[in-house]
Amino acid sequence: MRQAQAPSFKRSFQGASALVFRRLRQRAAEPELMDDFTTGGIELTEALQHLRRLNRIFGAAGPTLYGVKRLWAEAKKPGSLSILDVGAGSGDVNRRLLRWADQNRIELRITLVDITDEACEEAKLLFQDEPRVQVMKSDLFALPAGSADIVTGTQFVHHFTEQELPGVLECMLKASRLGVVINDIHRHWMAWVAVWLMARIVSNNRYIVHDGPLSVAKGFRSADWLKLRASLGNSEMVHSWRPLFRYAVVIGKHRI
Repeated sequence: MRQAQAPSFKRSFQGASALVFRRLRQRAAEPELMDDFTTGGIELTEALQHLRRLNRIFGAAGPTLYGVKRLWAEAKKPGSLSILDVGAGSGDVNRRLLRWADQNRIELRITLVDITDEACEEAKLLFQDEPRVQVMKSDLFALPAGSADIVTGTQFVHHFTEQELPGVLECMLKASRLGVVINDIHRHWMAWVAVWLMARIVSNNRYIVHDGPLSVAKGFRSADWLKLRASLGNSEMVHSWRPLFRYAVVIGKHRI
């Protein structure tokens, strides 16, 4: 059976990789399966669980922590901090922030915001014994001004088109008091290959297998962030490459 499957797997990989390598020059435009809010259920719940595994493998929490620490330091290291994570999924990257807060004796409060019932339920289960974390079902564009000190988005903004991104960031800035941290994927062939392979190793869930590589193709390069900064008219927006093939984008509210 393994011998019969090997050529098929090889052809599938070669065909997909050849197509994507040509397209990685520009961000992919097609929506991910997770962008269709008319579907979901058990399959989406399973995908959120498998995504947590991939997040651990690829160190997804690192760039978010980097950005939060930067804004916290610029705010003179306050003893209390509130974070609102939009498009949070099950919010697993925030466990790293909680450990950091414990180490630095920071009174941290986190609100996880997602538009799907499945994500909210997974987040509630994951943090059921953590009183510092609350879960709220909401749309980013419905959030009131000054909802939290820092608004974060991990693997969130790549779901939006180039035309939509300025409005997304403006809403995130409006909802924050200190600033915004964006953690998203570097659009690179090595990242695409790694995700294509790892997604199939850890899962056969169609959300993971389909959306994982596509999320890399919808990711960013440095030029994309520079263009977005220009469209916002915010010369102080900073971005930096972080392991593993990610970008941390930090926009301090006090700079605007």
